[in-house]
Amino acid sequence: MKYVLITLCVLVCGCDTVRSTTDRVFGGDQTPPEADDVAVEEAVVEEPVAPEPVAATAVGWVGAKTTIAGLGDPTTPGRWLETPLVDTEFTGRVVVPRTGSQAYITLVPARGPESGGSRLSLDAMRALLLPFDELVELEVYSN
Repeated sequence: MKYVLITLCVLVCGCDTVRSTTDRVFGGDQTPPEADDVAVEEAVVEEPVAPEPVAATAVGWVGAKTTIAGLGDPTTPGRWLETPLVDTEFTGRVVVPRTGSQAYITLVPARGPESGGSRLSLDAMRALLLPFDELVELEVYSN
């Protein structure tokens, strides 16, 4: 076991100080005793797995995107905007250009092209002071 650890250190460090230590332990030019398979398996060092980098623009965008929204499913609770403008769920700022009212709302991905319509929850419509029976133009910000 000591031989395996010293050998591992020699492989990792590659320094002459460690090699001279192995010469003293095993008697100079003599060949070291054979290590058993179990000890060799224990000495295997796994390389750390680096986390995948996350792009800064993966979630959001710069500026505003415009969509037309109506009332979504009134039985689904929460303050959300179901829109094809996003690919992942995150919180964004929604502004009604006509009135200037704004709110932070959970943006939920929806199928369809970006030019497709969006759906607002009852809570989101209340927060933005919008009538429930109209389609409204919204500006959506990712931050």
